[in-house]
Amino acid sequence: MMLPTHALGGMALGLAVGAVAPEFAGVALIAGLFGGILPDLDLYAGHRRTLHYPVYYSALAAVAFVPALLAPSAGTVGLAVFFLGAATHSVADAFGGGLELRPWEGTSDRAVYDHYRNRWIVPRRWVRYDGSPGDLMLSLTLAAPLSLVLDGLPRYVVVASAAVAVLYAAVRRFLPDIAEVLIASLLPVLPGRVVARLPDRYLQAHSQ
Repeated sequence: MMLPTHALGGMALGLAVGAVAPEFAGVALIAGLFGGILPDLDLYAGHRRTLHYPVYYSALAAVAFVPALLAPSAGTVGLAVFFLGAATHSVADAFGGGLELRPWEGTSDRAVYDHYRNRWIVPRRWVRYDGSPGDLMLSLTLAAPLSLVLDGLPRYVVVASAAVAVLYAAVRRFLPDIAEVLIASLLPVLPGRVVARLPDRYLQAHSQ
């Protein structure tokens, strides 16, 4: 799923926690947002493996909610929602497409890495690929109630995320072609250390 979907999903989790504990609504919203974003910071460094931990984030969220319930504070609630957002993101990616350059082709058997079992989880493809119409619909479905309930800066974040989702979905099918042209033109002049950090899907497409 695309980053806006995960960001909005994290904010929705924070909003739900804030509805139960209004005094922590602000910190829960921020924690959910950043927790939802965190795993995708590995986009160019072992994507869906380096910072994606579907089992461990879930365990950390479960543990973190104990002090959040017993001794609620901005810190305990924020940490619990942060881990919940990261866990939800990591688990949700297993229900999307694979890691291939064109995930709508369904050729990859890698969705997200399970460090606990030391293996890749096979993509379920309930959401066919990041930026698919289904993914966009999910983003907009999450954005609608958030934009109605929130105001100020949080509402701007929601609206901006929804706008990015629409734009990304509109160009998603063209991005692999653009990437292949760029890689083909830049690969001969890129330093070896830079090439070594490029995702395998780009290098495999260039070698074909």
